[in-house]
Amino acid sequence: MNADFVIIGSGSAGSAMAYRLSEDGAHSVLVLEYGGTDAGPFIQMPAALSYPMNMARYDWGYRTRPEPHLNGRTLAAPRGKVVGGSSSINGMVYVRGHACDFDHWEHSGADGWGYRHVLPYYQRMERWSDGGHGGDPSWRGTDGPLHVTRGARANPLFDAFVQAGRQAGYEMTDDYNGEKQEGFGPMEQTVFRGRRWSAANAYLRPALKRANCDMLRCFVRRIIIEGGRATGVEVERGGKIQIIRANREIVLAASAFNSPKILMLSGIGPAAHLAEHGIDVVSDRPGVGGNLQDHLELYIQQACTQPITLFKHWNLWSKGMIGAQWLLRKNGLGASNQFESAAFLRSKPGVEYPDIQYHFLPMAVRYDGQAAAEGHGFQAHVGPMRSASRGRVRLASRDPMAAPDIAFNYMAHDSDWEDFRRCIRLTREIFGQAAFDDYRGKEIQPGAHVQSDDALDAFIAEHAESAYHPCGTCKMGAADDPAAVVDPECRVIGVDGLRVADSSIFPRITNGNLNAPSIMVGEKASDLILGRDPLPASNRQPWIHPGWRETVKAAVPA
Repeated sequence: MNADFVIIGSGSAGSAMAYRLSEDGAHSVLVLEYGGTDAGPFIQMPAALSYPMNMARYDWGYRTRPEPHLNGRTLAAPRGKVVGGSSSINGMVYVRGHACDFDHWEHSGADGWGYRHVLPYYQRMERWSDGGHGGDPSWRGTDGPLHVTRGARANPLFDAFVQAGRQAGYEMTDDYNGEKQEGFGPMEQTVFRGRRWSAANAYLRPALKRANCDMLRCFVRRIIIEGGRATGVEVERGGKIQIIRANREIVLAASAFNSPKILMLSGIGPAAHLAEHGIDVVSDRPGVGGNLQDHLELYIQQACTQPITLFKHWNLWSKGMIGAQWLLRKNGLGASNQFESAAFLRSKPGVEYPDIQYHFLPMAVRYDGQAAAEGHGFQAHVGPMRSASRGRVRLASRDPMAAPDIAFNYMAHDSDWEDFRRCIRLTREIFGQAAFDDYRGKEIQPGAHVQSDDALDAFIAEHAESAYHPCGTCKMGAADDPAAVVDPECRVIGVDGLRVADSSIFPRITNGNLNAPSIMVGEKASDLILGRDPLPASNRQPWIHPGWRETVKAAVPA
């Protein structure tokens, strides 16, 4: 019951580390995972994505505290409780983040995590195919474990969305993960040969085929710290409590909710809060559980006048046929997450790089799988990228089985409301372009009558939903930063032999979905753990709108 490296969590970062730390055969690696198998069509079929994130079998089922600025609503906060972690229940959208996000990390104290440092790790992890839809291969990776592809974009609404962006005067991009994020273009997905290409499929399964890598199903209670050093992990397994020993290091990769929870149960966190629960303080780190961030989004829904949306498949017969085609041939509608067009835009002049993200979907439907009663429609998921609001994760109890106490404190700043109102009006501008003339029916949501700032604010408060991108609760920063939890080598400050490497270490949330940067953290952390020289820094410069101070429209009008 010991290994050189013990990794807590088999999610996006944990699976990547299992693969890299065991790669040369010199070290034994043990992954601790509580969740069950990821086998079966609910997880592996991309189009079934709304099911696993709403199933207790695969999801921890966490919820927030009542959010004071969202009418006291309690929001779902899913995290994967399954092999592959949240990469097995997410929407499979692949976004690296913007170059400026990582330069901000570096400027805030995460030395060695600027864009020039992380780009080589993105290239190492990717096996990218543009499917004939453009993009510059020199910015991408072509032989990594993680397959990144693009959907067929066969539905004409996908092209209508992009053309509407052009007609409204915005930038185009043929690869938002390459040189130029800003603009309208194709969306990328972690799907390969019609299957969800989770971190489990990309990294963990190949790693577990090696003699020096294993996985243990157990519930992690806390980390054992002796003489200032993490030496083992206390787990519950088969109704018994056992200790797993680490010969070299323990790496915590259990999510932005469970990583700070486990640290606090182990005596690492805000001293006063630990004392409230009768937990002996090993290291007083006030930043543990703080700095919680997320992306909120709205679903702006428009009725479609032609019966071409996915709503025509929203019946048992059609779902059965799609499922059968996928089971037999791994193709058809079941082989895509249906997020196949996207946009990243700047909200106003003076914003240097995109701060609004769009996912476009040729159906009016919620993440929980509830379709709009109106029938045929299409929608844009839209939300600001860099809210100033911050929340926190705390212990609800010293009982390790108790869910963490999660409060995002969404929409706590006036700027949040301004940003969301701008998102709604921008979406209406796009849906109002000629490209949608043949398809546009009435506005389903918010509804054409919702126009004033007050009316829009009421709609936002009642309908804003999490995009499920929690991060930041074990912030990476300089060792002398009192709010930092880990240093730029991912080492927990004040404790030897313990690191954290997952989305919880993000100093600030990145643009877009967080699966890709979480895997990148696992990739880069592996080299740090092994004491290897980092990959050589890149000298590539990202595209920044030359007129960003003056305009949000295209630099060269279409």
